Amino acid sequence: MGVSVEQLEDWMRGAEDEHLEFKEAKNQFSTDKLIRYCSALANERGGDMVLGVTNKKPRRVVGTRAFAELNSVKAMLVDKLGLRIEATVLDHSDGRVLVFEVLDHSDGRVLVFEVPSRPIGMPIAYDGAYLMRAGEGLVAMTADRLKSIFDEAVPDYSAEICPKATLDDLDPTAIENLRTMWARKSGNEALYNLNAEQLLTDAELLVDGGVTYAALVLLGTHRALGRHLAQAEVIFEYRSSEASTPFQQRREFREGFFLFDEELWKVIDARNEVYQYEEGLFVGDIPAFDRRVVREALLNAASHRDYRNGGSTFVRQFPSKLEVVSPGGFTAGVTPENILWRQAPRNRRIADVFAKCGLVERSGQGARLMFERSIRDGKLRPDFSGTDDYQVFLTLYGEVRDPRFLEFFGKVGQEALSTFSTQDFLVVDLIHREQPVPPDLQDRLPRLLELGVIESQGRGSNKTYFLSRRFYTALDKRGTYTRRRGLDKETNKALLLRHIEDSEDEGARFEELSQVLPSLSRDQIQGLMKELKREGRIHVVGKTRAARWHAGES
Repeated sequence: MGVSVEQLEDWMRGAEDEHLEFKEAKNQFSTDKLIRYCSALANERGGDMVLGVTNKKPRRVVGTRAFAELNSVKAMLVDKLGLRIEATVLDHSDGRVLVFEVLDHSDGRVLVFEVPSRPIGMPIAYDGAYLMRAGEGLVAMTADRLKSIFDEAVPDYSAEICPKATLDDLDPTAIENLRTMWARKSGNEALYNLNAEQLLTDAELLVDGGVTYAALVLLGTHRALGRHLAQAEVIFEYRSSEASTPFQQRREFREGFFLFDEELWKVIDARNEVYQYEEGLFVGDIPAFDRRVVREALLNAASHRDYRNGGSTFVRQFPSKLEVVSPGGFTAGVTPENILWRQAPRNRRIADVFAKCGLVERSGQGARLMFERSIRDGKLRPDFSGTDDYQVFLTLYGEVRDPRFLEFFGKVGQEALSTFSTQDFLVVDLIHREQPVPPDLQDRLPRLLELGVIESQGRGSNKTYFLSRRFYTALDKRGTYTRRRGLDKETNKALLLRHIEDSEDEGARFEELSQVLPSLSRDQIQGLMKELKREGRIHVVGKTRAARWHAGES
């Protein structure tokens, strides 16, 4: 693992949060405080503690003499927190490792403690207290926060038996819908010959004759849910404007999922806006809300929500967006950043039935489908940013921002497009929105370059990517293509040199050079400066923040 000086500088420019803490600690730092902060960061699912840097902006490195002997610190943390320490190598074997790294920064010694997440379902205690971050300080965890952590290790609630429920609480129509979908998906015609009790037993919705909560969620009658699991309902609301408080329509679906699934879609589709796009003589329609995307969102809500929570699932429709809000945050280990690659259904029994019926894939392809179809339709990607520890908040955007994006994908060719992975769509979307491609997606760039979907300019760390000329031609934005390609290297160097020459009296700061070429990254500008310096056209006086660039050789 490890932290570079560049990473440290990025942190210094950013904001502190529950995952990042700065302390000056010029000469020393209390071991008691260290233990407390490490336990709190672990309880917040991990983070970094940096000693030797001021905690107020603008931050600066002051250096630290604290904990010169790290071996004794490691032994102390093992004793107090029960966390095994590795000095230089991160051991992934149990996810409970603190990694120490000392940065030899030009302004002094910086000590970084990389604190991993606590184990699933197990908060870290110190001196009888479970601590968490609160602003710049530490406080004891609240009862509901502790409960949410302990609940991470609770067995699948949907697989448990509802003590008072009977087979009569399950709707015959819903049971037949289950039978039909399961037989169609599996190709097993024998399912049509099973009686209801045997069918539900084979689906593990009945266990030793007892009705599971999963059976109620999927097949329960309105009366049964009202008696046994009233929160297993979906409430639909339509508002004609995001600014309008009253809803124009409200429907409550308190019955098994296999009874209201189609009806809920019809309600949504009744007000489904249609966007048009033209491709030559062909005029196409793009609905604001794609049926498969909406269904995936509803299936996810049904299989991931917390049914022990008394709240309902809400589906709120507006003309250009749809919100699906379900009780209970993400399951342990799942975040908005990794939701495409990591799936951990809270209600595995429900998810298993959906898989048997061909409604979802066990591998989590549903979330990927939502992202892929939204990107291909020229819409914003699904947004989970409203999610917290108590609810999953998904926003689906209906407005088609780039109708000709579909035309571009069409010109890529269906054969090539069929081989696109979710990562490919994400890369194209990021480049289109002029956002950097993260390291874990950069292995997709060579193939996209080969297909002519994207182009590049520069070499090594100075390389930039942009969508191909034919994309901007399809969008009738040739000027944007020219801007994205940017000026050639020599022109960029000339602009930098011109600013340095104009600033000769006091010298030019690096921040000013970033303003000269705002479209280039810090690394790209540094690359150009290195070339100018090698050519003897500029030189630097001073170091770090005090550095000033001047024309000519030193």
